[in-house]
Amino acid sequence: MSAESFVTFDRSAVDGGVRRFVELTLTLARTEFKLKFFGSALGYFWSLVRPLLFFGVLYVFFVKIVHIARGPHYGVYLLTSIVFWNYLAEATGGSVNCLVARESMLRKVRFPRLVIPLSVSLTAIFNLAMNFIVVIVFTLANGVSPMASWFEMIPIAFGFMILATGLAMLLSALYVRYRDVDPIWQAWFYGSPVMYPATAYASSRLPSGFERFAMTNPIATLLAQMGHAWVDPEGYPSAVGAAHGALPVIIAILIIFAVFALGWSVFMREAPRLAENL
Repeated sequence: MSAESFVTFDRSAVDGGVRRFVELTLTLARTEFKLKFFGSALGYFWSLVRPLLFFGVLYVFFVKIVHIARGPHYGVYLLTSIVFWNYLAEATGGSVNCLVARESMLRKVRFPRLVIPLSVSLTAIFNLAMNFIVVIVFTLANGVSPMASWFEMIPIAFGFMILATGLAMLLSALYVRYRDVDPIWQAWFYGSPVMYPATAYASSRLPSGFERFAMTNPIATLLAQMGHAWVDPEGYPSAVGAAHGALPVIIAILIIFAVFALGWSVFMREAPRLAENL
């Protein structure tokens, strides 16, 4: 059963309160997750292979060819960063045109519009959970022992989820009016320390103090703390250490919640006119 057919069938989800809203979001997310691999012989296996292939290419290039890997267990840092970034890219990239792709459903059926971008973000969370199983296996295989600091990954993951959900709401609402949104958001990857740890800022030829500015990027802060908590507390400084102070980290955290609040506000404002603007 497709996502559209479910919404058409279950019209009670329109005015059913919080419980119905949650049920509809979960159902749409599960449906999209299943449809994503429908007809594929390997099915869910592809969600694990894609980040591993990307990781393999980058690892060979940075470690074996140009020899610029930084920090202990660099492969673990790189794979974990890619998995988190892929989640963010999937959640935001899938949400950009999610309303436009469901134009017929929005025009014909009354239901909470917010369900659509939230279900996209939730589908990406399903993939994140699956991919992190590979991260755990790879981490242990590379000699990283479980540490109490691994529990810090819970707020780090929530930070990514809050940011991704805020962007999903914001981008999906803006794309209805402004189609240039699609290519703009992708530039964020190149300004974030996904392929290198945040300590590379301080040791580069960039202007003095640039690392403090760079660490106001929420992705930089989250990934720096990830390296410290998940990979090696000795080899990777905390986000505060990489930023040489707490202020850039505080700004980055505030940006995460500001993006969520902005996404919520913009989507709520645009929701009544979505069908008209499509």
